[in-house]
Amino acid sequence: MASASSIASSKRRWSNADTWMQVDFYQLGRTPLEQVVASITQRLLADGKRLLIVAEDEGLRGRLDRMLWDQGPTSFLPHAPAGGSEDARQPVLIASQTDAPNLARNVLIADGEWREAALNYDRAFYLFDAATLEGARLAWKLLSGREGVERRYWAQDDNGKWVEKG
Repeated sequence: MASASSIASSKRRWSNADTWMQVDFYQLGRTPLEQVVASITQRLLADGKRLLIVAEDEGLRGRLDRMLWDQGPTSFLPHAPAGGSEDARQPVLIASQTDAPNLARNVLIADGEWREAALNYDRAFYLFDAATLEGARLAWKLLSGREGVERRYWAQDDNGKWVEKG
């Protein structure tokens, strides 16, 4: 059981940011999903952070796995499909579930299906397209006013640059 001082310390730690976690909604359009995943993954790895990429569909997980391998010899993104004996050592795991044996504090939802378990992470990247837009709208509304959750909405402008819209 957490002591009162550890809870107070935890609240002070987060009080500067006024949030417990952040959810970034990315509306896909011009740039293919795989490129957006690679970009976010590169940025997190450069910052020394770990990531869990979640997609229920095995075919999508396979495409993301190949894409991360095929970034070229100078930009290989170290990762593995979840379920291996070395999961805890992997900076990036691709999984069907939101459990992170690599102790990632960042989760990327690649299949457009919101998972409430994403709120257990420090940051969630929620990628959606036209086919999953209604689910994203519902998730946005459900997270509205939720204590400790900051929402950000990103879309691409006409030049393909990501712009924060909300």
